[in-house]
Amino acid sequence: MNPLLARLQPYPFERLRQLFSGVTPPAGLRPIGLGIGEPKHPTPDFIQAALAGALHDGLAGYPPTAGTPALRAAFTGWLQRRYGLTLDPATQVLPVNGSREALFSFAQTIVDPNKAGATVVCPNPFYQIYEGAALLAGAEPYYVPSDPARNFAVDWDSVPAEVWARTQLAFVCSPGNPTGAVMPLDEWRKLFALSDRHGFVIASDECYSEIFFGATAPLGGLEAAALLGRSDLRNLVAFTSLSKRSNVPGMRSGFVAGNAALIKQYLLYRTYHGSAMSPVVQTASIVAWNDEAHVEANRAMYREKFAAVTPLLAEVMDVRLPDAAFYLWAGVPLRPGEPVEGSDTRFARELLAQYNVTVLPGSFLARETAAGNPGQGRVRMALVAETAECVEAAQRIVQFIQSRPQTA
Repeated sequence: MNPLLARLQPYPFERLRQLFSGVTPPAGLRPIGLGIGEPKHPTPDFIQAALAGALHDGLAGYPPTAGTPALRAAFTGWLQRRYGLTLDPATQVLPVNGSREALFSFAQTIVDPNKAGATVVCPNPFYQIYEGAALLAGAEPYYVPSDPARNFAVDWDSVPAEVWARTQLAFVCSPGNPTGAVMPLDEWRKLFALSDRHGFVIASDECYSEIFFGATAPLGGLEAAALLGRSDLRNLVAFTSLSKRSNVPGMRSGFVAGNAALIKQYLLYRTYHGSAMSPVVQTASIVAWNDEAHVEANRAMYREKFAAVTPLLAEVMDVRLPDAAFYLWAGVPLRPGEPVEGSDTRFARELLAQYNVTVLPGSFLARETAAGNPGQGRVRMALVAETAECVEAAQRIVQFIQSRPQTA
């Protein structure tokens, strides 16, 4: 067996299952899950119709790894409408089976484990795929803390120069999971300068880009590069997906876009990996990327539930409306004399036991560093269910907190 497998840590939801072992929630309250970030809004009818209509002719042949010209044109058309970008559909985009598999496999393409000190930089807290991708590529992850004073923006300035010098790949998540923070242009400028100086590649995870609450859509990595005159998109690839945008997580459909030289090497890897997208999914993906009306309706539903839930929880927790994404990153109120360490896991376990609501402890989404675990004392709540269910969950959480001894 590959010995690197032994370095993988249990996934957060396996840790959650272990945490809840032996807990019996009250039978009189229906379970409400805010723990898993899985979209629950209905899949649009027109996407389902396109998927079903493609079945007759779509299963008879092997699909090309690079996707059909029509699919790649749908990608670049969306990038033009969304970000004002003009990319070559033949050389600068590729279909992927959801951003998760792409983020993992991209690291296997980029990292050279034979170079001393091979390092992959990722935010902390973070999406655990970044860590697993780094470890199985033979690199060491370096965890960059988030800054609560800047709405949990990643503190790139805290990374020592000697770490950047051995970095081969940097994962960026904007809008961020779990914090919802969006990277502004000045931070992109800073990261691009570091990439130019040290030669590392930037993988920009943007799967939450279409769920936002203000009037301005989140800035994308490719968009930032274009604004800064980096027309070749050097050392940059962006990852996006239909799962959250179009409520089709079961389709496993997304794409990558960026520097043509990187895309060429990634296509070579994917050709051998056997990760082509089904023609049926390609057909449905084309109609999804070409329609914005359903995306706007989806965004409106999230805005409605966040507007209803956030003020309720803000009365009893340290929580605020995020820049984007569908998570609340909430501070757990401490009871008199209660240490921050372990407070998020105790909170989650007691909340389930007393009110049958599941949240994810923040410490499960982060790693211990010299500065501590930045997820300690926080929980992630995924507001993915319908508004009424999310409001009910919030009301139960308020009751749960008010039933505990007051914060010291």
